[in-house]
Amino acid sequence: MTAVDDARTLYRDRLHALSTASVHQHFDAFLDIPWDEPEYAIVPDDPRWVLPDADPLGHTDWYKSLPLDRQIHIGMYRQASMVKVGLQFEQILISGLMQYALTLPNDSPEFRYSTHEATEECHHTQMFQELVNRIGIDVPGGPAWFRKIVPVLTLFASRSAPFGFFVGVLAGEEPIDHMQKGVLRAGSVGHPLVQRLMQIHIAEEARHIGFAHQYLEHKAPRLGRFEKASISILMPVIMRLLCDVIMKPSKQMRRDLAIPDEVVDAVWWNSEPSRKALRDTFGDVRMLAGELGLMNRVSRRVWRTLGIDGRPSRYRSEPSFG
Repeated sequence: MTAVDDARTLYRDRLHALSTASVHQHFDAFLDIPWDEPEYAIVPDDPRWVLPDADPLGHTDWYKSLPLDRQIHIGMYRQASMVKVGLQFEQILISGLMQYALTLPNDSPEFRYSTHEATEECHHTQMFQELVNRIGIDVPGGPAWFRKIVPVLTLFASRSAPFGFFVGVLAGEEPIDHMQKGVLRAGSVGHPLVQRLMQIHIAEEARHIGFAHQYLEHKAPRLGRFEKASISILMPVIMRLLCDVIMKPSKQMRRDLAIPDEVVDAVWWNSEPSRKALRDTFGDVRMLAGELGLMNRVSRRVWRTLGIDGRPSRYRSEPSFG
């Protein structure tokens, strides 16, 4: 057996392990969340919606100076907006995975796990939309250009450039995962519905991120020189672009909540603490890029120019300190 055969067998075994985990540990959007329990009710003037210090906006003096009712409303709007953006990304991902699966031959190791992941993402969209509905604020989610352009690009990439598609998958999943883990580690989640959704999302996204890592690691040696050079430059661009979509409030949200421009600038990404938070978000991705051979002299400049360079993680989900 050659080294190539060994690598292929290991790849199949790892994808099979992910599929088996999805069979034995998965969540239902309605069975596994106690939506109608009194403790989980969404009611007006509930201080559990006040944003914690772990939230970048909740940490600002501007937010803390507001009356309690305004803090609650902004907290509800922000939570609804973030899960709506997450929902839209999941919908795009599901569509892309199904288009990608259409291209796969029989006995493809990726087919089964792709469909497991799509199934789990469908439950995520259900639980996210249910939370938005119960909060009752008509949030748009991501910016208009994202909702119009990205689905088209994803359909194209998932069929004709799957390596780039899975880079985009990580660009959408890593910032949300990093942010949610940070909030849970801080022990500062307010409303129990938000906490339960985060717990479910983190548990299943770990497999989804793992699949994307495995796919990219397995396929990277097959990239041509031009494709590898192109991906090395596009990777940080895609990461930064989708990070802003996911983490920064849209223009409509800023207008609706009357968030001052100087507050937005300080929180996203014009102050040193916020720039550090941005860099820390991509420690795992920088580690992966190095392992894939996608860190070179030119691409490192792009990472640095976009403000997302720094030390790579030593292991997946390494906490950021200091």
